[in-house]
Amino acid sequence: MNKLLYILFRKGTDNIYLQFFRYIFVGGTSFLVDFAIYYSLITFFGVNYLISAVIAFLISVLWNYYTSTKWVFNQDEIGNRVLEFNLFIVISVIGLVFTEIFLFIFHNFLHIDYVWSKIIASVLVMFWNFAARRVMFYGSKFNKKIN
Repeated sequence: MNKLLYILFRKGTDNIYLQFFRYIFVGGTSFLVDFAIYYSLITFFGVNYLISAVIAFLISVLWNYYTSTKWVFNQDEIGNRVLEFNLFIVISVIGLVFTEIFLFIFHNFLHIDYVWSKIIASVLVMFWNFAARRVMFYGSKFNKKIN
């Protein structure tokens, strides 16, 4: 059991399945931060649901960046941290645009409650974020270019 936990949570890996498992774990904690802020802004402060999504995104993306870089994709030394962070933000902002579009469609056209709209949008966008970060950001071809 200890060996399994070590492999799942501690050992560095390039295995896509293990990375996806870790990404789901990190994404889950990021989602909790994102959702708590989103829900709180709407419920307690009366902020518009689209604006709340942007604010929640900005806060949760910092947590996701740190944990994805250090733990999911095992990147201790990539080289240019400014470029690395900027690319992470670009990928995340594209995910945010997808989220905003999904929220607008689900809530305004399909009349799905803002809570369920956020959950559905988050699950859909998770696949974009993982694929983009793994292939475009943490892939070995890209790492060679910025080192």
